[in-house]
Amino acid sequence: MLTALPALARVGIRTGPRHWRLRTRSIVFQAAVLGVVLLLCLLVSSLVLRNDLEGQYEQRALAVARSVAQDPRIAATVTSSKPSLTGPVQDEAERVRLATGALYVVVTNKDGIRFSHPTESEVGQLVSTDPSDALAGRDVVLIQRGTLGDSARGKVPLRDAKGQVVGEVSVGMAMSDVNGRLQKLLLVLALVMVPVLVIGMLGVVALSRALRRTTLGLEPEEMADLLREHAAVLGGVRDGVVAVDGEGRVTVANDEAARLVDGAIRRGESLEESGVPDEVIGLFRADPPPRGALRALGDRVVLATRLPVQREGRDLGQVLILRDRSDLDELGRELEATRALTDALRAQAHEYTNRLHTLVGLLHVGDVDGALGYLDELQVSAVRADGIADPYLVGLLAAKSAVASEAGVELRVGESTWVEGRVRRPLDTVTVVSNLIDNALRAASESTPVERRPGWVEVTLAGVGADLVVHVVDSGSGVPDGLDVFGRGVTSRAQPEGHGLGLVLARQTARAHGGDVELTDAGGNDRGAAFTARLNDVLVGQSAAVNR
Repeated sequence: MLTALPALARVGIRTGPRHWRLRTRSIVFQAAVLGVVLLLCLLVSSLVLRNDLEGQYEQRALAVARSVAQDPRIAATVTSSKPSLTGPVQDEAERVRLATGALYVVVTNKDGIRFSHPTESEVGQLVSTDPSDALAGRDVVLIQRGTLGDSARGKVPLRDAKGQVVGEVSVGMAMSDVNGRLQKLLLVLALVMVPVLVIGMLGVVALSRALRRTTLGLEPEEMADLLREHAAVLGGVRDGVVAVDGEGRVTVANDEAARLVDGAIRRGESLEESGVPDEVIGLFRADPPPRGALRALGDRVVLATRLPVQREGRDLGQVLILRDRSDLDELGRELEATRALTDALRAQAHEYTNRLHTLVGLLHVGDVDGALGYLDELQVSAVRADGIADPYLVGLLAAKSAVASEAGVELRVGESTWVEGRVRRPLDTVTVVSNLIDNALRAASESTPVERRPGWVEVTLAGVGADLVVHVVDSGSGVPDGLDVFGRGVTSRAQPEGHGLGLVLARQTARAHGGDVELTDAGGNDRGAAFTARLNDVLVGQSAAVNR
């Protein structure tokens, strides 16, 4: 896992063939969409403009036709004379046509014979389009092709003084004028769309750059591969992984991490609000970053490593890897218990050998009184554990006695010690008692004041029902004011790396059994620090009213 994380932290993979990059595809696609939208807008606008212009020209032609039809002279001439190139109808129609810019102004009688037309040869001829609607008394507007081409036409009935329909007036506006005006409007509209297109393209490029920054330059195929790798790594590893972004928000937390912190970790929130314990927050804040550091996390011991996540020089956050070492710690405690018994046997064998050699020497020279005195001295100096029935505790005290002897410290067993039951949780019991004694031996050997030397450690064990109470006091200089001896990494050693977990583990183990480890006395003039531990329900065969 630790070897795979740097690759994951670099957040970069390049697999599989690809063609256009995402940025290029995004620009081309959005530019194409923008172009199609503008073209559709131009097309729709042209249709709307053309329809409006045609309607305007139709109404203009209708208005001109009505104005001509309202002249009573026109109706009177049509009913009383024949078509003539020099007649008043032709002259008036041409005057109106030139004044209004119309394509033509045609006046007919009720038979459809023209009395006026821009083309003189057409005067006196039958109209080329059906005049029935206008002769029936209805106004007509439409786009129609005639002898002069396409035009927007307005046709109205021509009435005499009595209101009788005696002909029609037809006025046409050339469609070429409509087309010319439409082209000018479309040109203006196209010129307006050019800056819109330019601004849109600039927006597309800016959006593509923002997308590239957001995706860290990864292509969709690479992001898919990264997602699959992400799911495989986080789901398959046995390490807890917690990642935060550059702003301190939790972005990744796998199931193993949630198990190690005994609760769900909320993503998208800051570390303080995500539900992670203070120990994890401390690991993210630690400087320098922890690299394979042992830390106590709840009732577990974890190996913590923090890695930075960077890409192209940008700080993307940090990844914290938590490897559960509780199983190894349990094996270590089991090994420690076994080693304690082994050390006890070794120490006893060594001591017995030395004592036998000494006694043999004294007896060999005939010094019986000296041999008897030596035996009496051995009986006084030996660690007595007569009130303890459990072999684990007896062996542990014997082993620690040998260790104390090597360190120049006297290990005493308190007179009120009495444990008649057997330990049914030897690993946890040995962990608590051994750590307390080890800390006391170290304090006695390293910090005992001159006036209290040689150093000593006194251990008192008492069984209360199924509970075990342990009291350890030493001759050291005590605990300085303000020092939290149960804090993570707190130790009196000159090189603290890898130490400072003994009392933490002892307290966690005791609390796991419903008990606790407490500092009952920080030290005084005649002794050093005193610690008391209680482990509930760890003894069997212990009477309920014994504490001697």
